Amino acid sequence: MPNHSRVTRRMGLRTALAATISVPLSSTALSPAPASADEPRSGPLEVMSFNLRFASAAEPNSWTARRPVMRELLRRASPHLVGTQEGLYQQLRDIETDLGPHYDWIGTGRAGGSRDEFMAILYDTRRLAPREYDHFWLSDTPNVIGSNTWGGSSIRMVTWVRFRDLLDGDREFYLLNTHLDNASQYARTRAASLTTLRIAGFDRTLPLLMTGDFNVAAHGNPVYDTMLAAGLVDTWDHAAERSRLYGTFHGYQPLTPDGDRIDWILASSGVTTHRASVNTFAVNGQFPSDHLPVQASLTLG
Repeated sequence: MPNHSRVTRRMGLRTALAATISVPLSSTALSPAPASADEPRSGPLEVMSFNLRFASAAEPNSWTARRPVMRELLRRASPHLVGTQEGLYQQLRDIETDLGPHYDWIGTGRAGGSRDEFMAILYDTRRLAPREYDHFWLSDTPNVIGSNTWGGSSIRMVTWVRFRDLLDGDREFYLLNTHLDNASQYARTRAASLTTLRIAGFDRTLPLLMTGDFNVAAHGNPVYDTMLAAGLVDTWDHAAERSRLYGTFHGYQPLTPDGDRIDWILASSGVTTHRASVNTFAVNGQFPSDHLPVQASLTLG
């Protein structure tokens, strides 16, 4: 399993994380290792946002039933980057195993360490190398692990990574990944404002991507307006080519053509979107999740 040299974590969380986290913040320890001998894939950067639906034993959509379908969908799509939501620690380890040795991931549980759901970011190590990463919580105390001060139904957070694209001249870019509250519009609105403030503090000369389950429809909520006002664009709207649109949350019910797109991939304005799609893959009626993943094929500059 590959590790990475000179990957740094922002200092603001170092002490708190050391006190609470008993497992690595990624699936590996982040130190040097040789590159894969397999041929890497150049061309556009293939990005996915996917609410995995947390692993449970409840039938008929248990993780045991869904895992083979998840494996097949991800292998067919072969994304370079996946911003995930709701994944549990062992579930993410299962996905890592199923994807094989060329993928790694970074994340922490929203309650700290391996506890609760992750906003994990999966990436293809043949194409991408992380340079820096951190997390912040969507609350009035964003550096306090597990904090939730806006009346949301659950702890919410953002995981972000600054990547180096090994096949695009070592170009660096940011990816942020989140899952906004499902119940409180106030919490979502505050979360969007905090996230845009954090984005403003990044190196604005670098491209930036954001994946997430925003729990509101694109074009239909102030959260969407706030994110776009921060200089981001909706890759779906800006794509040269698009798939058929379906509502991205289906709850294991029949798909809704032209339904609400609550899972988004956003990008800074200089990014080119060649194609955007909603992936409807299923096997014998079994979907891998109660959400459909969204995908974007991108050139960063």
